[in-house]
Amino acid sequence: MSLLDTRVPAVLLRIDRNPFHHGTLGAVRSLGRAGVEVHVVADAAGSPVHRSRYVHRMHPPPSPGAPAREILDALRRVADRVARPAVLVPLDDASAIAVGRARDDLTPSYLLPEMPGALPERVADKAELAAVCASADVPHPVTLVPDGPARAADDARRLGLPLVAKWSRPWLLPAGSGLRSTRLVHSAQQARELYLRTEEAGSRLLLQAYLPPGPDRDWFFHGYADRSGTVRAGGPGRKQLSWPRGAGLTAVGRWTPNPEVRALAERLVGALGYRGVFDLDFRRCGTTGRYHLLDFNPRPGAQFRLFSDSAGLDVVRALHLDLTGRPLPDGDPVAGRAFVVENYAPFAALRTAPGGRELAWYARDDRGPGWAMWALWCRHVSGRLRERLTATAPVPAPRAVPRAVSPSLTDNEKASS
Repeated sequence: MSLLDTRVPAVLLRIDRNPFHHGTLGAVRSLGRAGVEVHVVADAAGSPVHRSRYVHRMHPPPSPGAPAREILDALRRVADRVARPAVLVPLDDASAIAVGRARDDLTPSYLLPEMPGALPERVADKAELAAVCASADVPHPVTLVPDGPARAADDARRLGLPLVAKWSRPWLLPAGSGLRSTRLVHSAQQARELYLRTEEAGSRLLLQAYLPPGPDRDWFFHGYADRSGTVRAGGPGRKQLSWPRGAGLTAVGRWTPNPEVRALAERLVGALGYRGVFDLDFRRCGTTGRYHLLDFNPRPGAQFRLFSDSAGLDVVRALHLDLTGRPLPDGDPVAGRAFVVENYAPFAALRTAPGGRELAWYARDDRGPGWAMWALWCRHVSGRLRERLTATAPVPAPRAVPRAVSPSLTDNEKASS
């Protein structure tokens, strides 16, 4: 018998068009295996997720950058089809923010955690995060917000190079602009040039002191704050490999007990009055040893299935149990458990892990998405290679034309005389 109330379906919402978002598949499997009817509001074109046996139905998502009204209308259409209250699970920042804003309009069609509707937007905004950390006494890298291109160059010199440049609201970045949510800046001129693209980016530019990566420095914490504010499920994990290397998402992670990281997460959530699923990224300073909060994501992290405890509880199941009024089982942490994203770390997928291992895509009981992912990934990689080869191919020099074939003006004149 399932611990979850299988009479209550779940609706997973993702506006981002990334076909390789394995967190969506993790949520589908987590709830589907427990017997919950799973509806997915996400782009199905080319995505392996729709191949999962645990997807009850795919629904068309709002367009990227859609206004609040369009997102609300899309969710209302899904609610009409589902025809009974459902647990709503946003899976990217844009979705979490839109759901927070429309909370009053979405109930009672959807079950949502009780918290201020503006809170997801506040914690996701990287410019606001520094103030949030200061109020909760949580370390955060020194961050400056320049008000002009010259000031951006000056701030870069003040912080020291290299430094980290971030857009405060990365979910607003236009597709195809070439702008990245976070990048390493090596000169004051680079900082100035980035500031000049502020209007295009749609949010403020932040310049942040750089904490170098290194062994045992990149950590994350996934959790669920229940209706009482108690942090349940999840836990601290260590990023062993990232994609891209050194500054990207978790390609290989391991569940690693860390009381200091847990204490920081609980302090922050308690100070904010946050309720629901959250994902925090930390980096430990190599000089002071302090853990600095880099990101607060108000939704499940893509590798949340790493934290499936001895009772089978993870943060998405905790959300469903809590919102349907069911008790959360007390499981034990599975220290050493690993999570591997096969397309980013194929060799790590072959290694054993003392606490067990979960792959992002492949599963014995749900093979379709894994096979679909590899086919899609091979096309993606080959396409990128073709682009690079085309961009770097030398332009052939113009071939010299023999004089007899292409007569000069003087020769033409002679011929006509």
